[in-house]
Amino acid sequence: MEQIKNFWELEAWKKANVLAIEIYILTKNFPLEEKYGMISQLRRAATSVAANIAEGFSRYHYKDKIKFYYNGRGSASEVQSFIIFCKDIGFVDAKRALEIVGKYNEELRLLNGLINSISKQIS
Repeated sequence: MEQIKNFWELEAWKKANVLAIEIYILTKNFPLEEKYGMISQLRRAATSVAANIAEGFSRYHYKDKIKFYYNGRGSASEVQSFIIFCKDIGFVDAKRALEIVGKYNEELRLLNGLINSISKQIS
């Protein structure tokens, strides 16, 4: 198995990037008055997942890496919370919300895998 040399080669980053694009597309249909509210919040949380993975990958100390992967995990959960809220107020239909929350559950599993992998290197 070839060693990963760049953050963009990580499956967790690839999926986070695709999910951020999905959030950007989804929020294009939100009410204009939400431009500085929910649209901004959701987009920042979604892009934060990939950004934290990239930053964590580039850290040399294991504890630093894990800290950023945990931050990415927190941002993924934040997106899930916002999506559920958006469903509850009628910005996203229930089926689409469930689909997005499920995709972020997969992202959380990938991040947990990164965290576990780094944790094993510490031991």
